[in-house]
Amino acid sequence: MNRHAGLSRRDFVRATAGLGAAVAAPAILGAQAKGTGKRFKIGLVGCGGRGNGAVADALEAARVLGFEVQVTAMADYFKDRAVRSGKRYDVPESRCFGGPKSYLDLLETDVQIVLIAAAPLFRPRQLAAAVRAGKHVFIEKPVAVDPPGCRQVIAAGEEALKKGLVITAGTEMRHDWSFRLTHQALAVEKALGKLYAGRVSFCIASMFSTRPINPKTADDLVRTWQNWVALSGDHLVEQHVHNIDVANWFCGRPPVSAVGFGQRARRCAGDMYDFFSVDFDYGDGLHIHSMCRQVNECWNWVGHDFVYEKGRSNGSDYPKPRQSPIPAGLPQGKASHHQEQIDTLYYVNRGQPHSEARDVAESTAAAVLGRISAYTGKQVFWDEMMVDPAKNPAVYNLTLKPTAEDFEKGTVEIPKENVVALAGTGF
Repeated sequence: MNRHAGLSRRDFVRATAGLGAAVAAPAILGAQAKGTGKRFKIGLVGCGGRGNGAVADALEAARVLGFEVQVTAMADYFKDRAVRSGKRYDVPESRCFGGPKSYLDLLETDVQIVLIAAAPLFRPRQLAAAVRAGKHVFIEKPVAVDPPGCRQVIAAGEEALKKGLVITAGTEMRHDWSFRLTHQALAVEKALGKLYAGRVSFCIASMFSTRPINPKTADDLVRTWQNWVALSGDHLVEQHVHNIDVANWFCGRPPVSAVGFGQRARRCAGDMYDFFSVDFDYGDGLHIHSMCRQVNECWNWVGHDFVYEKGRSNGSDYPKPRQSPIPAGLPQGKASHHQEQIDTLYYVNRGQPHSEARDVAESTAAAVLGRISAYTGKQVFWDEMMVDPAKNPAVYNLTLKPTAEDFEKGTVEIPKENVVALAGTGF
């Protein structure tokens, strides 16, 4: 992933007070760097590394914009984790909520902006509830783990626009200025002509648990959510969605179909694959090859390579558009994960309806499309998964178990560890 210099959102352990001085920024909407008196209350749902990193980035974004951001509520499946995170930001324990329905308690408070960073399984339900409550939202990627979840996010995004709300997403490269400028030049202005083909990759070393988890309870699953397909979507969805999102963005549409394969060769925890290879057909002869792997001692590459009629690009190396897509007065953050929060506050402050829900849901759905193809060995089509429930009901209605509702109702059935999908045997 191409990023500006700066800490990853995973580096959340850095104390908020220790964050560096804000990036020098131009005046925005009449605001000066010394402060505007504007104040926004934010709440966090999902108090792990990503969630705490998003809070730190929101505080940094406020300094860049000259606003004040106050963290006023925390929610997490585990109450003790919400309380620990709350102590970092002087949130009283009475406003630190725990349990599978803790997000509902947070939504009853006076928070204006909700940062959603719980496990992907829970995000569609939490986003829909936040929109119903009239809250602005930043939601981490991916936003779902199955087709119904993706469609729920799209519906929530449409409702948010009707209510005049803001939804931004953790697809970092859509907030990165080099990518945005390159996209404008190549995808909008066609500086290099027609896009012929491309490849995207998230090949890295092994991540997450390396030993069997032997889960006994729902709590065990939530603590190790990265290892379970039902909670994370598999690493093709949970991590490679970044690069698939760039492919959708530069192609200008989601894929028509996917044909993929993959398998489990090294893992001994959870039920995910170790690697995937997927051919995404975007129609009109345009194919993007996607590959991702999590195995040690192998060649690694995380990035993009697009071949055009007049040249090629990695998605961020051609920042020479005739017209800039960057909104006037928007400051540039020092890293894309900071920019996500700058953009969030920018749109909220303007009172301008803005939703990235469809884009991030479609990129998540494209990754799910590839996973279903790899798991089944079949060609899977976008319209049968996302558009027409009658074409292939098994795909359209495919719902991973346990569901978010199962966790809330206490009806979770523990999946079998080291039992994975086998291509050619159906769904």
